[in-house]
Amino acid sequence: MARLEDVRRLGTELERSYEVYVRGRLKFRVGQLVYVAFSLDETVMGFAFPREERAALVGGQPHKFQMPTAADMRFNWVHADLAALEPSEAREFVVDAWRMVVPQKVSRAYDLANPHGPG
Repeated sequence: MARLEDVRRLGTELERSYEVYVRGRLKFRVGQLVYVAFSLDETVMGFAFPREERAALVGGQPHKFQMPTAADMRFNWVHADLAALEPSEAREFVVDAWRMVVPQKVSRAYDLANPHGPG
């Protein structure tokens, strides 16, 4: 079962990433782009995810993943129930979301420094 603490340090350690609170909700940004956000009660993690792949992700594991709200369907975004994720799985989603908002040279440098992933 993943918790906020399982991914928080990672979100602050990734290059160019920083945390902010918006209306009481923790979010991770690169520049002005939000790539991970948590619900107020910290049980749901929203994260950047390729729009064309999210239907398969949600459809394949509906107990873990949900589509974003109707207003957010235009964005590359999906929601996950943190309690249904393993900590390593949650960290992988954070890193993959971060990769969507940083230049490729930054994500390649991360891959070279962390050949086994976020763990």
